[in-house]
Amino acid sequence: MYKLLLLLFLGALITSCNSDVDTGEFVVGSDYLSVNNKVVLIDTLTVDVSTVNLDSLITSSQNRILVGNYDDPYFGKVKSDSYFQLSSSGYTLNTDNSDTDAPNYVFDSIRMILRPDKYYYGDTTKVQTISIHRLLQKVKPNVDNTYFYNDSSLDYDTESLGSVSFKPKPHSKDSVVVSIKDVFGEALFQKIKKREITNFAEFTEYFKGLVIKTTSSASSSIVGFNTASVLRLYYSKYLGNSDESLVKDFNILDATKQFNNISLDRSGTLIKDLPAFTDHLSSLQTENKAFIQSGTGLACRIDFPNIKQLKYISDKGAIVDAQLIIKPINNSYSDSYPLVDSLRVFVADKLNRISGTLNSTGNATYAILNTDTDEFNENIGYKVSIGTFLQNEMIKKSDSRLSLILTLPSISKAVDRLLVGDQKNSSNKIQLKIYYISY
Repeated sequence: MYKLLLLLFLGALITSCNSDVDTGEFVVGSDYLSVNNKVVLIDTLTVDVSTVNLDSLITSSQNRILVGNYDDPYFGKVKSDSYFQLSSSGYTLNTDNSDTDAPNYVFDSIRMILRPDKYYYGDTTKVQTISIHRLLQKVKPNVDNTYFYNDSSLDYDTESLGSVSFKPKPHSKDSVVVSIKDVFGEALFQKIKKREITNFAEFTEYFKGLVIKTTSSASSSIVGFNTASVLRLYYSKYLGNSDESLVKDFNILDATKQFNNISLDRSGTLIKDLPAFTDHLSSLQTENKAFIQSGTGLACRIDFPNIKQLKYISDKGAIVDAQLIIKPINNSYSDSYPLVDSLRVFVADKLNRISGTLNSTGNATYAILNTDTDEFNENIGYKVSIGTFLQNEMIKKSDSRLSLILTLPSISKAVDRLLVGDQKNSSNKIQLKIYYISY
């Protein structure tokens, strides 16, 4: 009788905001594991969901040139420009007898050759226009930093060195070629020909780097290019009756000197009032949705405010397992905005400072996407086991609580996004199934 009264009491404390059952009842899932072992399934614990804006993300050393823009119907206007320093394996026009042959060298042209790395996000059927500009600052982090971030930028010449309009073909091996102004190429050519540039220091003092900017308002995608992309100088050696065609390549040889500036204009969206990274925006204020996006630092925070109440179920008991199932919002994903196959799961404090991974080993923990489809997409969701985490939170003596932070795997080198539901969402409720044993 005592245990029955205790269960009824706990039902008033541990209730889901979405529960169809009166709050005076404690609901145990119908498919409990074993009556004899006193293992019950608890599926009514309150789960609070919110959106957070993580601090700046490191976007240098990601080995991807990310360029483009698109208007997202949920997240806002997404844009990425890419900055990088170039260098060469040598600063002569030809490795053989360059000094004696120099008078015979003549400039032909110069081009930026961008090689797709197969990444894209958005609608690639629309034309995209990019423009290349010369940097006015060296590609060097601020004094207090060793990295570049998604909000980093450098001064550049507003006059374009060259531009091109194209339809992205990210799965093609065809490069996007941008013709650079001859006046720039000729000047660089003469500097090397006359031996005014003979080493890396002299080269970067004269030519600090480039930024590739997206300039098309009609663009609907962001695409990735390999950092094996190259600025290629074409020139010839005059041989009397014929010319010998030659090239000089300038490459991104230092990955730390290439980064992407990724911005998000949230005006007019549900997350327009998203607070600073130490705070969070409840899903109750965003139509029962939470927002996750790579590149811009949007993440989903999960809290379990009543977890400590479970320890009162019995004198001796423990959480043996718990499954958290995160559901993407119907119709928010498509071929243009595909679902990623997993979510990274971190542990964080009340100020959203990540303190470690879910499994406490330092190894990455993922919520894995179930791709088994059904007529109403009810089976589509991300599942992760959080039993150990909840057990530790339940028995913790202090009043402090840890939260879970969900991000997308390629958080620093992509712009993928995901919209998920909370417990009050009408169609895509987050689910928590706790298996509790009394002994």
